[in-house]
Amino acid sequence: MGLRLLGAFPLLLEVTTLSAPVSVSSKATVKRGSISLVAAGKKRKTSPSRNTQDARTAHTNRSPQAKKRRRKDILSAYAFLTPWIIGFLLFSGFPILYVFTMSFTDATMLGGGEFVGFSNYTKMFQDSSFWNSLWVTLVFSIFSVLITIIWGFFLAMLLNAQKRFNGVFQFIYFLPAVVPSVALAFAFQMIFAKDTGIFNYLIGRATGLNFAPNWLYDEMLVYPTVFFIMLFTYSTGQMMLIFRSGLKEVPRELYEAASLDGATAFQKFRNVTLPAISPILLFNMIMASIGALNGSFAVLYPLTGGGPNEATNVLSLSLYKEVFLNFRVGYGCCLAVILFLLAVVFASAQFIVSKKWVYYEN
Repeated sequence: MGLRLLGAFPLLLEVTTLSAPVSVSSKATVKRGSISLVAAGKKRKTSPSRNTQDARTAHTNRSPQAKKRRRKDILSAYAFLTPWIIGFLLFSGFPILYVFTMSFTDATMLGGGEFVGFSNYTKMFQDSSFWNSLWVTLVFSIFSVLITIIWGFFLAMLLNAQKRFNGVFQFIYFLPAVVPSVALAFAFQMIFAKDTGIFNYLIGRATGLNFAPNWLYDEMLVYPTVFFIMLFTYSTGQMMLIFRSGLKEVPRELYEAASLDGATAFQKFRNVTLPAISPILLFNMIMASIGALNGSFAVLYPLTGGGPNEATNVLSLSLYKEVFLNFRVGYGCCLAVILFLLAVVFASAQFIVSKKWVYYEN
């Protein structure tokens, strides 16, 4: 929960893009790549009277009354944010600080808690299983984000193009949102079981072969199976709905202007659709990254338990084993700190890179 709140905090100033993802006026110019789309066809010249009016407006904004109003608006904004800030400090900030402090102790589930300095971190960096978990976490997170983003966006584009049965499809596909991740993972475990799973049964009936691969416990098959299951989890359905809300807000005039300029379907997608929904794309990418780091445990633990041969042993699963099976709380807190830093790095990197491709209307 703390990782999700921390990842979402920098979006407070930009989250208004969700309710109105892009509000591009019919006279706006959208430039991306080699196309310049001008819906109105011509630019209006600014008259001297308009310049005079702008100067008067600027002078009014610098008046004491305007400054007082702005100060009051800022105080009102902070007043509305205060409950959230208090909640964040109590339920996220303090636990994060406590975990960071405990990582320098030898605390266990049975007691202890003496200061040991960087001893836990030294053991962690010398442990080969930690490096394996770190690598698995990075691979799983990157592919999970790419798959859920691409699939969610594809479904949103499909729903935006089709009008019939959209509501029914959205309802059915979003059903996993109300099902706990652990229960959903157990259901898929029964579906992909080697001997009793319905998936192998259907393949055998369709092909007539005695074909029963071990989907979840074969090192070559476990990742494709897990990523296939990710297509039907909560995050994918959520992204589908958010992407579709953004696509519905893109002005049709921009597509019409692009058609008049001779743009192909791909050019429309690249130069109109992507710039228009880029703020929503950034939001979904950040939430998907934090969700992959923080929520992978709820999916992988019931499905594979970290196997086979630790092929799916992500950091969150290693953390659980160290704290609740080995009772090494101090060492587990070290893993939690690394997981937290990974979430910060992922979110920060996406914000930095987004300055080059995220379009905001001025």
